[in-house]
Amino acid sequence: MVVLRSFVSGSWELPVGEGTPLPDAVTGEEVARVSAAGIDRGAALEYGRKVGGPALRELTFHQRAALLKALASHLREHRDELYALSSRTGATLGDSKFDVDGGIAVLSAYASKARRELPNDTVFVEGDVEPLGKGGTFVGQHLCTPLPGVSVQINAFNFPVWGPWRSSRPRSSPECRA
Repeated sequence: MVVLRSFVSGSWELPVGEGTPLPDAVTGEEVARVSAAGIDRGAALEYGRKVGGPALRELTFHQRAALLKALASHLREHRDELYALSSRTGATLGDSKFDVDGGIAVLSAYASKARRELPNDTVFVEGDVEPLGKGGTFVGQHLCTPLPGVSVQINAFNFPVWGPWRSSRPRSSPECRA
């Protein structure tokens, strides 16, 4: 049986051992095996902090939006395969379409919103310069910049496409600093 690999620290990794059987919810047939055994979570976080995060923060908001749009297009091209995989969790076609098409819609909406509402830059200036002291000698203005750090997400098994993308927003959105 196939043991699912994990994309960790920039490469596909096979887990240590045989993993846990992942059964088809309808037939009980083993679909694959899953495991995180042998995955160095500390190294994965370090990779996110030192490699992934800095690379992402170098991109402009429009470049990030283009990545989201490309991902949505890729998922759209493979949605029949995703529907078939989803059915093995016991989901109906309606459930699968809600998840898969919903995930694609969320990615597309975030991409459109970013292109429409954010500058083609890595910094977003929010609002006007505001006086903070008498005589106009001390002023402030909000600058929104990407947050440093790594986000860890645990997703519900029954929404494998829509869930992760719906949850990807605020923790990775710009942070405003006065």
